[in-house]
Amino acid sequence: MTAPTPAFPPGAILTRAQIHPVLGGSGYAGICPAVEKKNVLLFSDSKIGERYGYRDGWLAEDDEIGPIFTYTGAGKQGDQTLSGGNAAILDHAKKGRTLHLFIAVGKIPGTDTRTHRYIGRFKVDERNPFEIREARDELGDDRNVIVFRLRPIGPFIRDTSDTLQIAPRSRFRFNRTAGRLARTYRRQRRQQQPTTADQVEAARDDLAEAFEARETAAGHPIVQLELSMRNSTSQLSFDIYDRTNNTVYEPTASAASESITRALAQLLAARRYLRELNHQQPLHLMVLTPSLPREDLRDLLAEHGIGIVYRNDSGDFSEFDNSATSHGTPRGFRCVDCPVPA
Repeated sequence: MTAPTPAFPPGAILTRAQIHPVLGGSGYAGICPAVEKKNVLLFSDSKIGERYGYRDGWLAEDDEIGPIFTYTGAGKQGDQTLSGGNAAILDHAKKGRTLHLFIAVGKIPGTDTRTHRYIGRFKVDERNPFEIREARDELGDDRNVIVFRLRPIGPFIRDTSDTLQIAPRSRFRFNRTAGRLARTYRRQRRQQQPTTADQVEAARDDLAEAFEARETAAGHPIVQLELSMRNSTSQLSFDIYDRTNNTVYEPTASAASESITRALAQLLAARRYLRELNHQQPLHLMVLTPSLPREDLRDLLAEHGIGIVYRNDSGDFSEFDNSATSHGTPRGFRCVDCPVPA
């Protein structure tokens, strides 16, 4: 069986009048679903994005699977939602559609007709399809935007000019609603088409939701910490950050080794940058688990200076007194449940 001939070769410079008759869709929107052709056309224009404080583009660093192109969803005012064109991107695979990405390159000389470079065919990253980030809307107000993570399928073109600029220094942003909003969107997606993998994600989200509600009720407002790492185009997000005591919590789906080590790796990857946070309190890194991990995992976390908050038998949360490893080495953790010295 031979592979289908692509409609356009990656790198082709085209107008919409040339694109739409072949791939479907119409109009001048940035996201154009083409129902009959089983496609979703994505048009990216860095000049438009910069007006609203964002830029689409390739991450400079590939992960273990390959390259990632980040594409910001539609919606010019207020928080973006997973509806309309944004839903078409997220649900493209479920509906049997292919994503086709184009980047604006200019105009036909002497006219106002825009031209677009065809980048190739894409799909949404299955592991992490989107992130919620903060940007401006057309009125200049801060809002949440949906940033899709796209992976190429088949031939593609990757120009240096389409790669995101490496951050010269670390940058931190605090978003009061992004974490809750992302969990809401993930919950809606799971309800539409539940999978086995979603059960793990749901357990992690439910734990984070319960802990955030508990901390907020206790007077500790929780925000999402967005970290742009220096010398990188990648970002890390932590849904649970307590600004009052400079504590980052990384929730896990279980207390099993795989979940604990994954959370540990996430915290260690960001520690060097998180230490740059300007705060009166020292930085605390905590793993949030649905039950108390076994002793060897507790020791592993202690050796790396990571604390533990776990859900106890009553359904509330306790912090494990990890001030010493099993070998008696002091670690100096903050202990929220320990008795106050007389």
